[in-house]
This record gives sequence, structure tokens and C-alpha cells, in this order.
Amino acid sequence: MLRTIIVVIAMLFGAAARAADYTPSFDPSKLKGPEVGPPNQVLVLGSDHLRNFPADFDPKFLGQLLDRLQAWKPQIITIEAISGTQCDSMRRYPKQYGDVVKTYCRDTTVARDATGLDVPAASVEVDRLLADLSATPTAAQRRHLAAIFLAADEPISALVQWLRLPANEQIDDQHMHPSLVAILKGLALKRSEDALIAAPLAARLGLERVFSIDHHPGSSSDAYESDQKAYWETVQRLWDNPATAARSTQEKALFAHLNSDEGVLARYRALNQPDQAQLVYESDFGAAMKDPSPQFYGRNYVGYWETRNLRMVSNIRQVLEDTPGKRLLSIVGASHKGYFEAYLNMMHDVHLVDVEQVLSGSPAAQN
Repeated sequence: MLRTIIVVIAMLFGAAARAADYTPSFDPSKLKGPEVGPPNQVLVLGSDHLRNFPADFDPKFLGQLLDRLQAWKPQIITIEAISGTQCDSMRRYPKQYGDVVKTYCRDTTVARDATGLDVPAASVEVDRLLADLSATPTAAQRRHLAAIFLAADEPISALVQWLRLPANEQIDDQHMHPSLVAILKGLALKRSEDALIAAPLAARLGLERVFSIDHHPGSSSDAYESDQKAYWETVQRLWDNPATAARSTQEKALFAHLNSDEGVLARYRALNQPDQAQLVYESDFGAAMKDPSPQFYGRNYVGYWETRNLRMVSNIRQVLEDTPGKRLLSIVGASHKGYFEAYLNMMHDVHLVDVEQVLSGSPAAQN
């Protein structure tokens, strides 16, 4: 009874606070630039995680999707992966980031042994090699760069270099150890949007790399860490709602036709429709905000999600800061898309591009 009273009081205080919300008059999204030079254009492609595609899915049917994205001619591609430098930093704080490292970071031991470089040294060497790279690198230079990208814990950029090689040059040499060849061959077949969409697209476009922009906040709360089971059980119960059921129904209908170019394109067009962001919110984060538990697990979860999205978007913005006036394609899990676009739209020097125009093959999207 006491717990119920506490929850009711908290809800009443919450309602009073919402009634008094302050809305600032300053809106950066209304103050777009630049006054001189080409704008930064950003296309956010919401994607399934391809590991969840049916087992019989044939990646060759991604061809038409790749064609449409290539026609837009992005000059920068970002992916939902944690960078090698961030993984290296998180390893120094196992209490806060141990689970994140275990789940999302890669073991670079083989590449370190093959190149003699740890992640920080390899990251510096990547920058040096890219700065000195000629317009027509030799196959040996590309193999060397691929090896260093692997040591820098940037495997998808390593795969970009590998895919830019002719098949007869995808071999080992003094810089490319046979163990690294095996890693790259395996990576090229991995069921992921990074390996099957981002890397082949970057290679088609003549790009040298992709940018890893994910960021998983760590846990600094002992109470939170000790209550993980209850936390996730609560969040999963909140996900059991009509909006989640509607998303599942959509998915099943479209997954039935994935083994065709048209089926894949239909899936991506559906995922990127304007109404999807609200549906995602209602099934996931909006549901979490209704969590009645005294521990406010749902609000913990939403805080994690908003923090992660903000940091990911800031990483995208930083890439554009270094190379203004470019077309940037961000490939990210579909649940991130609405938040990415909302946050990016607040930036003075970011202009969003309509995904539907690109995926429909509209000539306007290519201008």
C-alpha cells in the first residue's frame, strides 16, 4: 500500500511539473546556413540488423538498394559501430564498460601481432597513410592499409580497402599476413548491414573508409548493475504492447518477400516511412516512460537511449565539422532514425535529405 501511495504521489508531482514546462524561444533548426558554399546534406537510412533476416536470405538481393544509395553519391558513410579508439579507452574502465566491451568491441590480438601496432599506434598510422595516399594507390598499399585498419579496430574500413582490390590482388604479402586475409574473407560474408551494405557501397563509390559513430554509455551505478535482471524483465514487459505487435506484423509481411531486389527495397522503404518514428516510440521508449515501478527502470532505459543517440549524432556532426559541404549517409538501426533526424535537424549546418526520394529513384534526389 505504501509503495502504491508513493507511486501515485510521484505521478501527481510529475503531472504538475509537465504543466509548468518551459519552452525556449530560441530554435536552432530555424537558423540554417551556410551563407557561402555547399550545405552539409545528411541522409539517415534506418536499417534492420541483417543478422535478424531469415536464414535463407541471399545478400545478392541488396543490389537494388545499393544502386539507389550509390546514385545519391554520398561522400561520407557512417555506421552503427563503436570506434577502435573508443573501445581502447573503454577497456581501461572495466567496471563501467566491461559488458559493452565484451558485446560490441573486437579482439585485435591477431592484427596487433601481425602488424606490431596496438590500437592507438595503428590509429595514428591510419591517419598518416590516408594523408599520404595517392589518387591511384598500388594493390600493396591497399593491403597494407587494410592490415593497419584491422589493427586500429576499424574492421569495416579494412573491408572497404579489401573490396577495392581486384580479386586476384586479395592475397597475403609482407604487410597482409594470411591470418588477416582469413579475417577479411570472413568479414565479407558476415550477415550485417556494415559488411553487406556500408562496405560494398563505400568501395563502389571509391571511398577510402567508413566512420564508426556508435557510443554506448557505461554504467556507474552499483545499484543498477546489481539489479540488471529486474531491470531488463521490466523493460521487456513494457515492450509487450499493441504498437510492438503492429511492428511485428509489418515485419512478418515484408520478410516473406525479402529474396528479391524489390522485396528488400520495399522493406527499407517501409522502415523509413515518416510514421515509423512515432510507432517505434509508442512500442518502445514511450512505453518505457509509462513504467510504474518505484525504481523507474523505464526512465533509466530512456535516459540510456537518449544519451546514446545524442553522442552518436555528435559524432556525425564532428565528421561534418572536419569536412564541410559533403553528402553524408548514416546507416543505423531503424529505432535510431527518428531521433537522429530530430537531433540533426537542430544543427545550423545540417540539411536532411528525404530517404523516400532516394529509395524511389527520384531524379530530384540525385541533385
